[in-house]
Amino acid sequence: MGIGPSTKETTLHHFRDPLLDVVSNDKDIDLLGVMIVGTPQDNKDKYFVGKRAAVWAEALRANGVIISVDGWGNSHVDYANTIEEIGKRNIPVVGLSFIGKQAKFVVTNKYMDTIVDFNKSKEGIETQVVGENNVDLLDAKKALAFLKLKMRKKGEVK
Repeated sequence: MGIGPSTKETTLHHFRDPLLDVVSNDKDIDLLGVMIVGTPQDNKDKYFVGKRAAVWAEALRANGVIISVDGWGNSHVDYANTIEEIGKRNIPVVGLSFIGKQAKFVVTNKYMDTIVDFNKSKEGIETQVVGENNVDLLDAKKALAFLKLKMRKKGEVK
């Protein structure tokens, strides 16, 4: 699948997640929660989980969503689908993903206009350094800033 040590988030990363820290401490944002969605193998299931995640965000009346993917390649199929399903519901959405040297997604859609690349290697590749290509504080701040801009454009935040 193209997912290796540097694009895997360690347990410690989850306990000290910079995205959760940045979003939960922002006074303009009311964090509704964290949704964890798996990456099914079958395309039918990939589209199903994306749609369910979007319906859930809509039911929560989310004013915006930041979606992050721990992986790339085939994982981008359901990632792109989930972004599209959220966008179709008129919910501002910003993504975080490892892109690097590949510089393109397997699939895309019009809602994938704001993706923060969290590649950290100079070569733009997945490396053998555990956790090297993970979301850091700067990536989290960028994603939140982009989301707030989209929400402001829609009139959801001042």
